[in-house]
Amino acid sequence: MNESTLSKLARPLIVLATLIWGSTFFIMKDALDEVNLMFLLAFRFTFAAGILALVFWKRWKSVDRSYWWRGGLMGLFLFGAYAVQNYGLMGTTPGKNAFFTAVYCVIVPFLYWLVDRQRPDRFHLLAALLCIAGIGLVSWDGGLALGLGDGLTLFSGFLFACHILAVARFSQGRDIFLLTVIQFAAATAACCWVGALASGGVPTDGLPTQAWLVLLYLAVAATTLALLFQNIGQKYTSPASAAVLLALEAPFGVAFSVLFAQEAPSPLMYLGFLLIFLAVVCSETKFAFLRRRTEAGT
Repeated sequence: MNESTLSKLARPLIVLATLIWGSTFFIMKDALDEVNLMFLLAFRFTFAAGILALVFWKRWKSVDRSYWWRGGLMGLFLFGAYAVQNYGLMGTTPGKNAFFTAVYCVIVPFLYWLVDRQRPDRFHLLAALLCIAGIGLVSWDGGLALGLGDGLTLFSGFLFACHILAVARFSQGRDIFLLTVIQFAAATAACCWVGALASGGVPTDGLPTQAWLVLLYLAVAATTLALLFQNIGQKYTSPASAAVLLALEAPFGVAFSVLFAQEAPSPLMYLGFLLIFLAVVCSETKFAFLRRRTEAGT
């Protein structure tokens, strides 16, 4: 697939990735009761790295030293974000976890400004604020008192922002498929296996069939495909726009919970969905259609 085609597919691929991740929220809730978190992550990323390495084996002749440190740093940020977010989930509610993680929507434009000296425009800032407000309404559970789990989740949001920026910077001029394999294997999977072994989380007595099916779904769909889609999409999308699009994971997660886990939607939830939709429209169009309509009427 050539660069032009990948560029056109960038945003749809990011949205598809968030749709897949949204489907995992109610699945993960039950899986963590039977599977150690570090083993779950280690299996996901090892399996994903193996699949992608086999699929793109002909590209390996292009790998040089820069791929290893670029993919390695991307993987370290991703490992840190996933690990801290999930440990934070143990000390807070799923709604607060989704909300506080989503602070990367606000962080990314300013972090990009700090690193690349590219000041975000007013539409990106407005989109970030609309998005975080929308996710807050979708995730609202009656209170926002901060605890240790909330603090860890906020920090994971910062790490996710760093990962988004790392992918944007390190993927330029490099084969994104190879970078993704190295990201999965060289850092994320390796760190997760260390954590699984250190915590005694490797199952020695086996797992139920249902648990293995969940692990396979998370490895193939939520890791191999979704993270690859994210990396491809980010390579051809500005970090600020990518951050807003990635935040669609939260409303998709709620939608799947409503459909399959009998979670009842609230009026605040619908208002939150509307704000997130407006955030995406603002980020992607900068309301140009409204300005054209005004100009046409004058």
